[in-house]
Amino acid sequence: MWISRISEVIHLEYEREMGGIVEFLKFDELEKKIGGLLGDYALLKKRNLELEELLQNKIMELDEANKKTEGLREERDAVRTKVDSLLDLLQEIKAP
Repeated sequence: MWISRISEVIHLEYEREMGGIVEFLKFDELEKKIGGLLGDYALLKKRNLELEELLQNKIMELDEANKKTEGLREERDAVRTKVDSLLDLLQEIKAP
C-alpha cells in the first residue's frame, strides 16, 4: 500500500513538474511571439515615418508645381491680353 502511495506521489510530482515545463514553454512561446510583434511594430512605425516624409515632400513639390502653373497662366493671360490689344490696333489701321 505504501509503495502504491509513493508511486502515486511520484506520478503527481512528475505531472506537476511536466505541467510546469509545459506552462513555461507556452510562456516562452508567447514571449517570442510578442517580441516578434514588437519588432514588426517598430519596423512598421519606421516605414510609416518614411512614408509621411515622402508624402510631405510630394505635397511641397505639388505646391511648387501649382504655383508655377498659376504663374504661367497669369503670363499666358497677360500675353493674350497684349495680343488682343495689338490685333485691335491692327484692325484700326486696316479699316480706314
